[in-house]
Amino acid sequence: MRTAATLRTQIEAALADRIPSALTPAAKTIREVMPTGIVAIDAVLDGGLPVGAVTEIIGAECSGRTALALSFLAQLTKAERVCAWIDVSNALSPESAAASGIDLKRLLWVRCGVQPASQSASPPQSDFALPEKYLAPPAAKRGLHGGGFGPHPRTETKGLSDGVSDLLRGDAVAPRCAEPQRKIRVERDAVEPHTFRPDKRHSLLTRTAKPWSRIEQALRVTDLLVQAGGFSSIVLDLGSVAPEHVSRIPLATWFRYGVAAERSRTSVVLLTQHACSKSSAGLVLRLQAGSALSAESTVLAGLERHVEVSRQRLNEASVKVVPFRKPPQRASGAGWQSRTTWAGIR
Repeated sequence: MRTAATLRTQIEAALADRIPSALTPAAKTIREVMPTGIVAIDAVLDGGLPVGAVTEIIGAECSGRTALALSFLAQLTKAERVCAWIDVSNALSPESAAASGIDLKRLLWVRCGVQPASQSASPPQSDFALPEKYLAPPAAKRGLHGGGFGPHPRTETKGLSDGVSDLLRGDAVAPRCAEPQRKIRVERDAVEPHTFRPDKRHSLLTRTAKPWSRIEQALRVTDLLVQAGGFSSIVLDLGSVAPEHVSRIPLATWFRYGVAAERSRTSVVLLTQHACSKSSAGLVLRLQAGSALSAESTVLAGLERHVEVSRQRLNEASVKVVPFRKPPQRASGAGWQSRTTWAGIR
């Protein structure tokens, strides 16, 4: 009676010319990771962010996406590696980057839309700022009864009884409260769909809108840096741009970044408010802001953050045997705290 090992050897020998190792599953490639410097996030991601892939960090304002990116670059610059930060809206603060532990001598800061001082005599901080309508709107504040903004609700009724009595005093004036109110239609900016053309001279994004020139400049710079190599990490900061403008970037752009990053062994980190890389990203993290931390009940000491892994295509585990039972599910989220600089001094 032939054993299973003998039959397997005979089948693989017969199919060696057409299908090598027909019954042997291919070994899964284990991707290299780099730590982020945050213990809770490194534990969930099995070591940190993947090397040679695109990592997308999604979150609203004050959700911790910039703090996570700065902590990741701080670990790389401490290891004497060179990184780059592509700043579309000029939102990066060098003081905050230095306070996070980043060696500024090993960081390339690209500010899109900035003109040299010899060509522009006006202050550089106000000329290249994006208009308000192209930026993401700030978070809505709570009303009078919850957030402490504005006057007390009792002050709203002052003079209301006198005004109503004066309005109904004359016979010629009659209340007209039951009439339907006319709605005012607000005109919105129409977003035209992008049409791809194979011509190389065709611009990736139209230049008619003001933010597209800077977004196009950021995409070109990122493409050049990824193709050139030599950078351990490249951060593309699109967090301050409205999602309707970022979503117009073709998916082929992110796929090209992923292929180039795998060849040059570069970690491309994308900061956005809305998911736009789709399946081109090897790792997608979604951040949410929590409650504030206070010291001595008067000083802001930091914020509580929450991270959730929405997509992780490159897992470290490599097993060749598929179990019949469902394996235990791992936690896909974690909480962490970002401390302010002055909290440690006090």
